Amino acid sequence: MANMSPKQIEAPEQDPKVRIGNFDEVCLGYTPEMAVEEASRCLNCPTRPCTTGCPVNVRIPDFIAKVAAGEFDEAYKIIVSTNNLPAICGRVCPQETQCEARCVRGKNGEPVAIGKLERFASDWHAKNGHAEGHAPAPECNGHKVAIVGSGPAGLACAADLARGGFDVTMFEASHKPGGVLVYGIPEFRLPKSIVDGEIKKLAHFGVKLVKNAVIGRAMSVDDLFEEGFEAVFIGSGAGLPQFLHIPGEQLTGVYTANEYLTRINLMKAYRPEYDTPIALARRVAVVGGGNVAMDAARCAKRMGAEEVYIVYRRSMDELPARAEEVNNAQEEGIIFHLLTNPVGIEGDENGKVTGLKCVEMELGEPDASGRRRPIEKPDSDFVLPVDAVIIAIGTTPNPLIEMTTDGLEVNRKGCIVTDEKGATTRKGVFAGGDAVTGSATVILAMGAGRSAAAAIKEYLENK
Repeated sequence: MANMSPKQIEAPEQDPKVRIGNFDEVCLGYTPEMAVEEASRCLNCPTRPCTTGCPVNVRIPDFIAKVAAGEFDEAYKIIVSTNNLPAICGRVCPQETQCEARCVRGKNGEPVAIGKLERFASDWHAKNGHAEGHAPAPECNGHKVAIVGSGPAGLACAADLARGGFDVTMFEASHKPGGVLVYGIPEFRLPKSIVDGEIKKLAHFGVKLVKNAVIGRAMSVDDLFEEGFEAVFIGSGAGLPQFLHIPGEQLTGVYTANEYLTRINLMKAYRPEYDTPIALARRVAVVGGGNVAMDAARCAKRMGAEEVYIVYRRSMDELPARAEEVNNAQEEGIIFHLLTNPVGIEGDENGKVTGLKCVEMELGEPDASGRRRPIEKPDSDFVLPVDAVIIAIGTTPNPLIEMTTDGLEVNRKGCIVTDEKGATTRKGVFAGGDAVTGSATVILAMGAGRSAAAAIKEYLENK
């Protein structure tokens, strides 16, 4: 029976006062009863507008209908027919601007909670130990493909190619696969056991993994071709941090979000049995307004900071972070200094951070991004007393591969230039994800990986 409530079923969460003292997952997910009730809100529209918002074309009404009928494993099988990382996407995708933004139920109320239902089906499948929902990998067709990077783009590309019978090897620069999923997103948003479980499924298809392999230094793209790989997919992400270029950035206590989050997420600085060095500051300023800034601020709070500030030069309306992440940050006591721009970092005689010098801003006319341009207010400077500053203003691709690969074109931001299918200007080399777009979302990277896999298949079969 259809549930015509205008409101979503709320998933239980850890209490904010409790969760700031741990790194356990904040959202606890739906119970089976909650999932069935929420799934019953879906109208199963004939035009299926929600699917047009999904970069990997999940058959959303089909899987939700199975959840509503209590056929949870069937729902999972439908999801994984196009989405290789459903437990991850159900947690970190910006559904509110993609599939849920097009949900008809959202016109007169709240959209169906598509992301939480995707997460539920994936978690239920994992907990109940059912068959993988994947056909066995077909017999190898003899074509060898190298995947550079094991983040979302690389994982999606590898899975699709392996399913198609290709001999796939992933090369990962770190000691642990997963890319941004393991070094960038905190445990309380995406448990690493979930990531590990999704990555292990690739072994089911015969994908091989080479860790601690920095392509562009240890080996070049040319070396990969010489070793017999017929095509190379570059999904190396955008892990090079950007800086503010203001006085004081060299002081002790200044971190980029990349470094800070890597120390916490990948190197487990929050766990006492690990010796990862990290500043345990009392007052922390995080510069930036995206999801990475929210992650860094919420991590700092959990690391024991008494006060954590988000410093962002525009207003709440322009804040690029997901509404859910902003709400969670506010619930956890993060203080938002909006219309505020840092102009310098102050330190003591020992070179340690003592404050963030800022000016107040006001919004003028929209700039090229469509957001209103921040303008400095005269004589509005002030100092925010802090002992750590985390810079979270975006990242760019590492230039190593571009520098060591002849014929590979990049744009002025260092992003690899590709056609709509993911083919680069170098024959046999394809790319996708943040290495092409700059910092974006997990699901967009996965969509790019799948598109490139199809292009690689076509290229090798016509070779």
